[in-house]
Amino acid sequence: MTTESAAAAVQATVYGYPRQGRNRELKKAIEGYWKGRVTADTLRETARDLRRANWAQLAEAGITEVPTGDFSYYDHVLDTTVMVGAIPARHRDAVEANPLDGYFAMARGTQDVAPLEMTKWFDTNYHYLVPELGPDTVFTADPARQVAELREALDLGHTARPVLVGPVTYLLLAKPAPGVAADFEPLTLLDRLLPVYARVLADLRATGADWVQLDEPALVQDRTPAELNAAARAYRALGGLTERPKLLVASYFDRLGEALPVLAKAPVEGLALDFTDAAAANLADLAAVGGLPGKRLVAGVVNGRNVWINDHRKSLSTLGTLLGLADRVDVAASCSLLHVPLDATAERDIDPQVRRWLAFARQKTAEITTLARGLAQGAGAITAELAANRADLASRATSPITRDPAVRARTEAITDADGRRAQPYAERAAAQRAHLGLPLLPTTTIGSFPQTDELRAARADLRSGRIDTAGYEERIKDEIREVLSFQEKTGIDVLVHGEPERNDMVQYFAERLTGYLATQHGWVQSYGTRYVRPPVLAGDISRPEPMTVRWTTYAQSQTTKPVKGMLTGPVTMLAWSFVRDDQPLGETARQVGLALRDEVDDLEAAGTSIIQVDEPALRETLPLRTADHADYLAWATESFRLTTSGVRPDTQIHTHMCYAEFGDIVQAIDDLDADVISLEAARSHMQVARELAAHGYPREAGPGVWDIHSPRVPSAAEAAALLRKGLEAIPAERLWVNPDCGLKTRGWTETRATLENLVAAAREVRTETGGASA
Repeated sequence: MTTESAAAAVQATVYGYPRQGRNRELKKAIEGYWKGRVTADTLRETARDLRRANWAQLAEAGITEVPTGDFSYYDHVLDTTVMVGAIPARHRDAVEANPLDGYFAMARGTQDVAPLEMTKWFDTNYHYLVPELGPDTVFTADPARQVAELREALDLGHTARPVLVGPVTYLLLAKPAPGVAADFEPLTLLDRLLPVYARVLADLRATGADWVQLDEPALVQDRTPAELNAAARAYRALGGLTERPKLLVASYFDRLGEALPVLAKAPVEGLALDFTDAAAANLADLAAVGGLPGKRLVAGVVNGRNVWINDHRKSLSTLGTLLGLADRVDVAASCSLLHVPLDATAERDIDPQVRRWLAFARQKTAEITTLARGLAQGAGAITAELAANRADLASRATSPITRDPAVRARTEAITDADGRRAQPYAERAAAQRAHLGLPLLPTTTIGSFPQTDELRAARADLRSGRIDTAGYEERIKDEIREVLSFQEKTGIDVLVHGEPERNDMVQYFAERLTGYLATQHGWVQSYGTRYVRPPVLAGDISRPEPMTVRWTTYAQSQTTKPVKGMLTGPVTMLAWSFVRDDQPLGETARQVGLALRDEVDDLEAAGTSIIQVDEPALRETLPLRTADHADYLAWATESFRLTTSGVRPDTQIHTHMCYAEFGDIVQAIDDLDADVISLEAARSHMQVARELAAHGYPREAGPGVWDIHSPRVPSAAEAAALLRKGLEAIPAERLWVNPDCGLKTRGWTETRATLENLVAAAREVRTETGGASA
């Protein structure tokens, strides 16, 4: 095909779209179903309406090939587990009795059965349900949902492309099932899994699929020769099928690297590559393999993970180069648009000029179609769009919002001493034990307590003017007193005020720091029905006034037990925001670290003896390529220490991390130099405690004994059993007892019951170890 004919055939497409609906209709329907207020048929009807609305929006925007199979009630990896029949043994009865309820049981657990483990999807804040596999796993094809959604789209007249998690990525994301040897490698099941994918592909082809997309983002990570050989074998097998649609193998989040020649040689019809942050590397690698002659290339030139407008001239230049490297070039976002909010035009509280700098999912689809038209017809066909884009980019670059000379001067003045505690840990630990007087195996929680309907109503009343600020603050004080009273009666040793004044652990601080923009409707799925509104980091960061001191001090005035001050750390403030793309992340992290340092210092001056700086995003932000780790971890740990290193030796610094794979960042956890770290450990059965022990971690740790993302209430015996597992790795004098994460998403009923069980377990194990009960 000539360059001219390739350009004429340009299509605009996306890999996935936000699932929730404009007003989070899916969340409300699912949670209504869980509570028995919504029927299964009503839930399915809501989901069908949302899918159809998404396809209509995409088609109206000019997307010529819409995705199917990207929609999910909870998680697309869990959907894949259902599709390949890899249902854990403990959930099979529930799935057979009622597939929908069984599906949610795998995601959330029941009182009697634990859910699948949950962790982060590569380096994003989206969580997936980890497949559990073993040598006895039997795969069986169940493509009913994928086939039904494809048929639904085709019946509406759309050109549709089913999107599936690829077999190699699925196995690389999996873990050994409970009871299976820890060194079992799920990838050894590849030959058993491929016939199931063959059946799914055949069924999709029979339904009318011309193309099927197989997502293989795991191949952008460092892979062993054996793993690359497995990928080659997988796509030789699938590409060699006679009854199949054309195959588009998609990669995103980073450069494809050494997997590119493997896939370029495979008998598949197309590849999708990320040409945003990985553009230079993927371009060079693509040229090095001689391009993709005879294949389709889907070029992800619009950033699917951030909210800034595209640079159209830069993207067109990249696309023009690609025309000579493939038989056909189509235009797409770099990954699924699941990771961005739905529509920037809904943000009426953001200055209209600033809003023009933003592109959410709907705006990104418009950018994709504009670029496709420019590629097909030449830049002259989009002259007006190019001029408007250039003006918007210039507006942002020259805006005073983006630069604060005082902040930049302070950042430039940072010294090595600013990022180091003045005393070694051993001295600090002795001072803290003398000052705090805590028992062996001290109990605490991570920070937040249930956000009740009454609290949400109070915020709504304040916004609407039904109550004034004084009335609102009295309600907050009432909630703090109730939370403290419960903790004292239960016997918890280190208390929290429960964070009733906070809407979100990042947004709350973003609204009080300069440089951030808050959205009203910018919801993004984190997991299941949990949606967050990541703020937009638009300019230089500073803290105009204290943000938490008042409420922490008030809480401490109500009790003689220590109350933790609670802050969100600098890496998480970046990772759970849409960060600026006009300067290095490390520079922004230092600005946030200095702003939070001011808050830590003020908390200590007000009498707070324990300050927790949460960094749950430290692991998820780790670059996907090992070669990039050292630079990231250097600035990430430095920014945390900038936040925490100005305190006295007897002030105890805590941090918290959750729902990630911690084994490969244990040294970074050590480098944070926090006095105490609490981590998720319940679903992984104390794996992180063993990892800390293997590293020789010298400080105190609280591996969680309650999986707070499940509604089930673990018994005191269950919590005690987990504690004993923890004690096998961490000595009692350094072990804390706490849940996996904050309790914001839980109800008071299970919170009361579980924390009472947690304290009872701590007392039981404390007695066993010879420590006095509190």
